[in-house]
Order: sequence, then structure tokens, then C-alpha cells
Amino acid sequence: MNKEELWQAVLAQIQLSTSRANFATWFHNTKIISEDNDEILISVPNSFSKEWLSNKYHNSILKIIRSLNKNIRAINYVVNLEKPKKIERSKYHEKENKLEINQLGFDNFEISQKTNLNPRYTFDNFIIGSFNETAHAAAWAVSENPGFDYNPLFVYGGVGLGKTHLLEAVGNKILENFSKKKIVYAPAERFTSKIVTAIREHKIEELKTELRNIDVLIMDDIQFIAGKEKTQEEFFHIFNALRETNKQIILSSDRPPKAIPALEERLRSRFEGGMIMDIGIPDFETRMAILKAKCEEKNIELRADVLEYIVSNIQKNIRELEGALNRLLIFNKMNNVSPDIEITKKLLQSLVNFPARSTNYKKIVQTVSQFYDLKKDDLLATTRRKEIVKPRQIAMYLLRSELKESYPSIGRKFGGKDHTTAIYACEKIAREIENDLNLTNDVNLIKQRIYSGTI
Repeated sequence: MNKEELWQAVLAQIQLSTSRANFATWFHNTKIISEDNDEILISVPNSFSKEWLSNKYHNSILKIIRSLNKNIRAINYVVNLEKPKKIERSKYHEKENKLEINQLGFDNFEISQKTNLNPRYTFDNFIIGSFNETAHAAAWAVSENPGFDYNPLFVYGGVGLGKTHLLEAVGNKILENFSKKKIVYAPAERFTSKIVTAIREHKIEELKTELRNIDVLIMDDIQFIAGKEKTQEEFFHIFNALRETNKQIILSSDRPPKAIPALEERLRSRFEGGMIMDIGIPDFETRMAILKAKCEEKNIELRADVLEYIVSNIQKNIRELEGALNRLLIFNKMNNVSPDIEITKKLLQSLVNFPARSTNYKKIVQTVSQFYDLKKDDLLATTRRKEIVKPRQIAMYLLRSELKESYPSIGRKFGGKDHTTAIYACEKIAREIENDLNLTNDVNLIKQRIYSGTI
């Protein structure tokens, strides 16, 4: 039995004892690359997969391999440093989709005139961690069976955590697996603009017909259609038409459906009828794996202390990790020398020091009110309306937890309330955060907006 046959036999047995999603997440792009006497070397796609297989599946893999070859005594894992192959697209498919996308008005992208997908966003270069592994597994399942597994797929999470990468990776994988499927990726803002134009030019039925012919609709930042009644009305009908004919719908948002203000209940219900997956904040090890992968992609070598400094100080936004790396890359190209730790600190001073935990009362109130689609005056008023009370309590809690404001000071800021009201609000939210995952996600998203400057 050669090494390819051996590994296929191992995978066949592993597949029987694990879910399809987990199998796709952890064993995709793995293989035995060498078999030297009593030791086997297994290639894995990234650092996190290496760690996960080593810690979670090692004993199972070793047991299966030894049942097939008793001479094997040890297994080691190595990250495959080969660059992923570019997705091949047929000329027929390009011609077929180009007309459709142009008709939809999505032809301003420099990425792909066929789908608007960026070919560099793939599963191969998507770093998996505990913060996104379930979302990745669901996305992979969709790419293998679009329209049937998890429809719609709704992915949510904060700014810069990889939602767009994951959505486009699904689109690119579907295009690779099913070359004749018609795929469109579009930000919700562009979709809204197209709806407005179609209504103004009396071409809304033409647009709806074109959209209903799509096999896979990928809509980024769907929260932007909230409050836009006509857009929601048309999207509701398009959604139903696609869903009823087993066409795949993939959506992303900065929050779960129930937390999107001014979203029609019928749309909220349909979003929640599919698979909802969240992407959290990556831990230290995953951020390091992401940064190292970016270094390999950009062909730059950085010292270990420089890498650790970046990962330790930029914790909540993968996009900012890449931005920091780009600054160092520019320095490297201009000076033909890799930056040391002191130069790194100077180059990243504005990224690391300025945004760090910098906020104030006005910013917290403004962010909370906009997150819940309220006016600032509503939040500060004495009303006891249900839709106002919880956001107000959250704002009080954030003033206490982030600014260390005294309870009397918090009470005065909210209509001259007694300090006991502020105490009750802060303790109530702190208590509920321990048990209510939705509230925890809301508060984390609000904090991210506060500190990233995204409102």
C-alpha cells in the first residue's frame, strides 16, 4: 500500500466517526508526503490545522495507521507552503455570466466581470481558528451542495474578521465545483442602489427576472437594507423566488438578524430559518497563524519579537493586522532591511497607541443609539418604552465598564436619574451577559464599533 492509498484509507475511516462539516474543515488538503521507515509526515494547509490535528485527532490517526501498517511508530505534521492554485474558469462560463452581470449593473468591479468575486479569496488561504471554525464548516458544506445544505447561510461578526473572505471563498469554490452555475456577489449598498435605479427607470421587473435566474446570490452587509422599505419589499420577493427553487442565498451582517433594527419581521424570520453562524475575535495563536500566512503571501520575513508585538497589540481586527504588515513591508522595500522591534513600534504607533481603549461618553451614547437605530435624545429621555430601556441600560453599563464612571455621574447623564438606577442597570446587564449569548454578541459588536471608529 503506497502513501496515497494509505492516507485515503485513513480518511475513509475518519469520515465514519466525524461529522461531514468537521471532516471538511480539518482534513481538506491533507496528505502523506513522506514515509520514512517507522515515521510518517502529513502535510496540512495551515498552522491551525496542524495544531488541531496534533491535539484532537492524533491518537485516532495513529491508531488507524497502525492497524494498516504496524511498522509505523510516529506521525508528524508540516504546513504545506505551496501557494494555492488559481481557480480555472471556462470561457463558456465567462461569456454566459458576463452579459448577466452587466445587465444587473454590477460591472464596475475590477475583480471579475462575471461574478464580482475576488479570486484570491479562497478556502485554501482562509485561516481557521476556534473563532470561525463552525462558520467555515457550514460555508464548506454549502460549497459542496449549494441550495440544499444551510439555505440561507447567514454569517455575522464584527468589522475586519473575515466575513467577506469567507463569503467569496464559498462563491469561488462553488464556481470551481459547478462551473455552469450563475453566481453574483454584491454588497447590499450596491443592491439597494440598483433597486432605486430600476424603480426610477421602470425596470424593476426586468431586474427581478435577472436576479431570479441566479443560482447563487451572495449579499454582503445585508444590514444596510434595514429601514429601506422598498428595497426590503423587492428583496423579500427575490429571496422567496430563489429559496423556493433551491437557489443558494448567502448573507453577511455585522450582527445577527434579531439585532438588526428596522428589518421587516418577515425578512428576519426567513433569515433565521436558515443557518446562522457567527465569527468572533481570533485568539493569539490564530492571529499569529494569520500574520505568518500574510508574511508568506507577501514574501517578507519578520523577527519573532516583531510578530509577537503586532499580534499582542492588534487583537480585534484582521484587516488591521494586514494594514500593520503593509507598513512594515513598505519600510522593508524602501530600506532593504527588515524592521527591528524599535522601528516596528514607531511605524505602528498610530495603529497601536492611538486607538487603544480611547473613547468617551458621547461616542458610547452615539454608538449604542445608532446600533439600535434610535435617536440620541431617545436614549437619554426618561421614557420606559421597552425598545429604549435595554439600549439605555447597555449604554450605562459601558460607561461604567469602559470609562469607570461613578454611578451618580452615570445617573446624571441619563436625565438626572438616581444612582441606584445606574447600579441596577449595570448589574443587570453584567448578569445577563453571563447567560445571554445574543446580548454578549451585541455588546461585543458595540465595543468594536466604539474602538474602531466604525459607527
